[in-house]
Amino acid sequence: MTATVRLRLSLLMLLEYFTWGAWYVTMGTYLLQALKADAVQVGAAFANLSIAAIISPFFVGLVADRFFSAQKVLGVLHLAGAVTLYAISYVTDFGAFWWLILLYTLLYMPTMSLANSISFRQMKEPGKEFPLVRVFGTVGWILAGLLIASLQLEAHAYAYRIAAGSALLLGLFSFTLPDTPPVRKPVTLRDVLGLDALVLFRDRSYSVFFLAAIAVCIPLAFYYSLTNPFLNDTGMTYAAGKMTMGQASEFFFLLLMPLFFARLGVKKMLLAGMLCWVLRYLCFAFGDARANEWMLYAGIILHGICYDFFFVTGQIYTDRKAGEAVKSAAQGLVTLATYGVGMLIGSYVSGFVAGRFSQAAGEAVHYDWRTIWLVPAGITILVILLFTWLFNDKTEQQ
Repeated sequence: MTATVRLRLSLLMLLEYFTWGAWYVTMGTYLLQALKADAVQVGAAFANLSIAAIISPFFVGLVADRFFSAQKVLGVLHLAGAVTLYAISYVTDFGAFWWLILLYTLLYMPTMSLANSISFRQMKEPGKEFPLVRVFGTVGWILAGLLIASLQLEAHAYAYRIAAGSALLLGLFSFTLPDTPPVRKPVTLRDVLGLDALVLFRDRSYSVFFLAAIAVCIPLAFYYSLTNPFLNDTGMTYAAGKMTMGQASEFFFLLLMPLFFARLGVKKMLLAGMLCWVLRYLCFAFGDARANEWMLYAGIILHGICYDFFFVTGQIYTDRKAGEAVKSAAQGLVTLATYGVGMLIGSYVSGFVAGRFSQAAGEAVHYDWRTIWLVPAGITILVILLFTWLFNDKTEQQ
């Protein structure tokens, strides 16, 4: 891969994740403050991303990969997404917002797979080259958070216009990317759903891991949908910008993963990730920007361990278990189950819980944040106990 191609792919990743980060992190705050939505509606809006995550593999596998060049599909989807985001910025009621954000997520989610596909097709050694390109996605997410926070747009429609501008730029730029023609191989519904990977469920410990991964994504949805509104409500300034410390932490611990993995093994790594989730929820439950703000920062920074130690370890564990024959199918099935099914359930649960422990006072709504955050902590503790009891894969433990 030449330096010019690497630069173009790095810019692709930066814009891909800048576009997402510009609206996603602060959507809860925008809905609650600007559109006067309730917590249940916030959960329903975040659930759209999971709905799109479930549907997008069908589009990529059955349509995009078979009939069209990836960079052209990527460009069209982002241009359509730019129009949708711009339209969202003028919406004043939740009903219209929900349908438009569903449309946008259906347009956006396939682009993540397409961006990866374009990148991999240009690389001779993806294992070595891809991380150096993908890291610019994390940079883009951080830049989006810092920009939205510095302009104080967390509850303003201009955040969606910034995302629309980024999507427009990315859509046009996509047509200049290296040509990535369709593979034109027969792809069946079985391939898209990853059904060949079902053979892994003959292994009891892998089945335990798979179910735990779905279950732990239910409380994880609380973090994605409620953290920004919570931090703003507690009085933290520039909350969206400070939340990018979670991505910085993710990058740092990703570099340390090989060291920890060699010393701890699969089971302890997975448990460490889940335990840090509990610790994060407890930090949010008892933290306050006016008294002990350090607990809020700790909860944000723990995101790196939470994500890397569980999800990255889970991907490695799946890769080892699957073998070459069903490796891709297994990874696709895990992603579909976690970010699709698990997060979909969690988005609605988080909305109902936040709504249950809130109280209207005139036009304002007061949330019992301590109780709200204790709910995902409790769910995660239950998952940990069941996982510790049932997971006993001696071939993967050290």
